[in-house]
Amino acid sequence: MTLGQAVRPTPGEWDAAVSALRGLPPGARVLLACHVNPDGDALGSMLGFALGLRRFAPSFVIEATFPGPMVVPAPFDRLPGASMLVPESAVSLPDAMLVFDAASIERLGALAATLTSTPVGIVLDHHASNAGFGAINLIDPTAAATSVVAEGLLSRLGVALDPEIAECLYVALATDTGSFKHGSTTPAVHELAARLIATGIPVGDISRRLFDTRPYGAVRLFGAALARTVLEPAGGLGLAWTYVTLEDLAEFGQPAGAVEALIDSVRCVAEADLACVVKPVGPGEWSVSMRSKGAVDVSRVAVGLGGGGHRFAAGFSAGGTVESVMASIRAALADRVVLVDQG
Repeated sequence: MTLGQAVRPTPGEWDAAVSALRGLPPGARVLLACHVNPDGDALGSMLGFALGLRRFAPSFVIEATFPGPMVVPAPFDRLPGASMLVPESAVSLPDAMLVFDAASIERLGALAATLTSTPVGIVLDHHASNAGFGAINLIDPTAAATSVVAEGLLSRLGVALDPEIAECLYVALATDTGSFKHGSTTPAVHELAARLIATGIPVGDISRRLFDTRPYGAVRLFGAALARTVLEPAGGLGLAWTYVTLEDLAEFGQPAGAVEALIDSVRCVAEADLACVVKPVGPGEWSVSMRSKGAVDVSRVAVGLGGGGHRFAAGFSAGGTVESVMASIRAALADRVVLVDQG
């Protein structure tokens, strides 16, 4: 699959995934993994599927993990199924491995070697930039979230939704659609949300936890970062951007995951089509989130800089300084191929 193609999984690919999981012996070790610095879709899809897989085959030994320190950011630390999470250092070669929401194999870090060595490797994702790095690939760029793909596979395995599975998948769906505000929110998205809600999950509590709860220190951190937001005409378009440093996190007593939602505030700038937040990973190491209102395909920017994502939301990792990171983005924006063809 090439960048930009909206090719959904074929019946043969769905059948291959179902057959692979049905063919595992009793007591099989199954590892589920998602990308580094996991967000709501990564964790929700992975844990929701893990809970469903446990119902599908109670004898399976199921573990879930992600690269880096085993720190689950709030508000995702209360997701059902979190007891199945283990540090990547505790992982041994499984009989099967399923990967969730990783646009490229590099997003798995050291776990990439586990995927390439395991007898059964299945990738579930919705990033258009994902070229398919599993033995079996269920990649649907038309899906609003990876949880849509996860639910599709659970359904084909005959696993019925219950409140725990539904809460995980709902969190994934709600976060990746921006609380059902993004253009990816189709009738099918609302239909899936309705089926998840019908299991009895506490939608009000979940939404409040996801979108309307933030520690005081994080509020002050956001204020400091928003105060230094820059608006510039990069590539002939409005670009609003800001950054957070390790010193900022220490000053306000916040973990790195506390700034994941900052991009939603920056993207509100009326004069900018493009929003960007540069976030600290370590000394001289950064994670960059980008959002577009439509004129720029940010997945092409991200892929060119070693990352991935969607047309309207993407990201990448980089080393150096904030200034050098922003210089690389400006250079990419100067290349007109990142502009969306307006016809």
